[in-house]
Amino acid sequence: MNEFIQDKTPHPHSMMRRKEREITDRKEIDEIVYSAKVMHLALSDQNTPFLVPVFYTYNGSSIYFHSAKAGTKIEILKRNNKVCFAISIDHGVIESDTACDFEAKHRTVIGFGKAVFVENEEEKIEALNRIVGLFTDKEFEFPKGNLNATALIRIDIDLIKGKKHGF
Repeated sequence: MNEFIQDKTPHPHSMMRRKEREITDRKEIDEIVYSAKVMHLALSDQNTPFLVPVFYTYNGSSIYFHSAKAGTKIEILKRNNKVCFAISIDHGVIESDTACDFEAKHRTVIGFGKAVFVENEEEKIEALNRIVGLFTDKEFEFPKGNLNATALIRIDIDLIKGKKHGF
């Protein structure tokens, strides 16, 4: 079973139908999460889904992303902190001589967790530096006003799993 599962209750999405495509090696799952820059974050507001791409950073156990302190995603997270995320790399097409046999080549990680608004300034700055570090080697200082206007959200991961095809 996945080491990210926090309790012994089976997660409703823990079983993978296509076992031959499942990534069970934690190092390979981490490699995918570390190598991408964008994840798709799925939220739910009562019976209405909301999906948004965000830049993120990963520390091996939690995922961090930033946002303005107002907006749809923040309002939904305040009401329901349960999230799902997807990170996918190495996209391509596996062609076939039969139209219905074309398949997607990919390596994908899907996870579930709970979003936590980070208030600790040290943790916030560290995560923001890691996100900025995805795009530049420059180091920046974050003015107090900018820090106060920025929400940093940590996803405490309950379940993470990987799948690949075409490798």
